[in-house]
Amino acid sequence: MSEKFHKEMENLKKELEDMGDLAANMLVDSVRALKEHDLELADEVVSKKNKLAQMDEYIEEKALTMIALYQPMAKDMRALGCILKMITYLARIGRYGKDIAKIAKQLAGEPHIGKLVEIPYMADRAAGMVKDALEVFKTGDLSLIADFADRDDELDSLRYSIFRECLTYMMEDPQKITRCSHYIMIARYLERCGDHACKMAEKIHYMVSGERVEIK
Repeated sequence: MSEKFHKEMENLKKELEDMGDLAANMLVDSVRALKEHDLELADEVVSKKNKLAQMDEYIEEKALTMIALYQPMAKDMRALGCILKMITYLARIGRYGKDIAKIAKQLAGEPHIGKLVEIPYMADRAAGMVKDALEVFKTGDLSLIADFADRDDELDSLRYSIFRECLTYMMEDPQKITRCSHYIMIARYLERCGDHACKMAEKIHYMVSGERVEIK
């Protein structure tokens, strides 16, 4: 494969890493905005949705052009296929961050219930999975995703734990229904981010090793 192709591939992988950092930061910052009642930070997260969409479109177009021009094979083709899948997952993760930031704006004037239940911890765990998947894409160190099934199970358990705790609060005090409904939705978003991290890990594993795995 030509030197030009490998240079373009290197640049494309860097673009993917930048998009990954943007999506992960949107998720982390949205929950921090919620926790700290930071309207300015929430607005900043929401404003990044256009940049995320632009990166998605650019990387997709570039990857498809490279496939058409160079007709890569083996690991190079797996890498381009992985990139095309990952941009979809990253776009969704970033949009969940945007949605959480919008909730943060709605709840900015309301006191937290139960110290936001376990949402901050759950967000740290979900963001950690996203960041580890991106690190494996960068380094090829598959050991970083070896425990993803267990970490995904933890996110599932946290989601249901938050649901049960919020349900108790809502039954005790109807004035807490709106806030707790938002907490339940955020937990769902974070659980889905973990699912997307698992799908990225599957594609990255195939890119690195040539072997398909299913994380469940």
